[in-house]
Order: sequence, then structure tokens, then C-alpha cells
Amino acid sequence: MASFAVLLRAVNVGPGLRVTSADLLGAADAAGLGAARTLMNSGNLVATPGASGATGPADVAGLVRDRLHERIGQDVPAVGLSGAQLDAIARANPFTGAARDDPSRLQVHVPFGELDEAGIARLDLGHPGREMLATGAGVLYVHYVDGVGRSKLTPKVIDKAAGAATTARNWNTITKLRTACAALEST
Repeated sequence: MASFAVLLRAVNVGPGLRVTSADLLGAADAAGLGAARTLMNSGNLVATPGASGATGPADVAGLVRDRLHERIGQDVPAVGLSGAQLDAIARANPFTGAARDDPSRLQVHVPFGELDEAGIARLDLGHPGREMLATGAGVLYVHYVDGVGRSKLTPKVIDKAAGAATTARNWNTITKLRTACAALEST
């Protein structure tokens, strides 16, 4: 059975957009998704297509986005990944040492569209910080050696270089999403 992860952008961070786990689960249920569950309270959902008719990650994300808009009256950016895509992201990770030893400082930036790899290369060459950047499997990997809070690689800077808005998850979260999707696929 196919499984999908839906990642919301910029929710439950500071005083901005708030989406509760109950809202996210309610949206998944209203969309007809199956076996939905949230991970942490930071805009992460895993589910199967259920009775929704969805056939791919973009379908699932679109259904969740639409049902959330109906439910809370706000647009909530959402991007979908299949379980297979999460596996590919894990296999393509060029920072295996950081994944093992510093997973909270390794982030995966998932674009809402195509990733501009040339733009990321220009950012990498022109950025004076110690962050390490790489692309693979359609995403941007950033090892924030000194931590995210001190970095000049803000979402705005990354989105401009990437050519699309992105949403980021640290390696711990990517691992949990992968595990949750694998569990759904094995049932």
C-alpha cells in the first residue's frame, strides 16, 4: 500500500499560522485519506490514499491543503512526499556523518516545485558561512554546523536560491517520517 508524508510550511512557529494536530487529522479525514497520523505538532502528517482517490504526493498534499482551508479559513502551504521519495532522500544524503552524529543540525529543504540546483550552487559558492550545502533526490541538504539560529541562510535566502519556496525538516524528523511511512506500507 502506498504511503505519503505531507509537510506544512511555517506552521506553529512563533505567533504566525497555527494548525493543531486535530485540525490536520480532521483535514485528512475529510479528504478521505486513510490511517492518518501526525508527527509532533509541527505540521507533519503521514497517511495512505484511503478512499480519497489520490494517486501521488501532490494529490495528497492538495487535498490536505484544501480541507485545511475549509477547516481553518487560511491558506496553508503543503508539499507531499511518497514513502519512496523519503527513501530516495535518505539514500542521496551526502552528509551521512552529520545524519549520524548531528541530526538536529542537518536539514532537508523540500521545494514546492522544482529545485534550482544552479541557484543553490551559486549560493554555496557565494555564502561566507560554514554551512555545507548539497542537492540530491530533488531536495536541498544543509548541515548547519553552527546551528540554524546563528545561520545567515534564512528561509528567504534559501527560497530565492532554490527558485521555489521550501519547507525544512531536520534529519530526526525525516527519519521519523520514513519510519512511519514504512509502517503504513507494511500493513
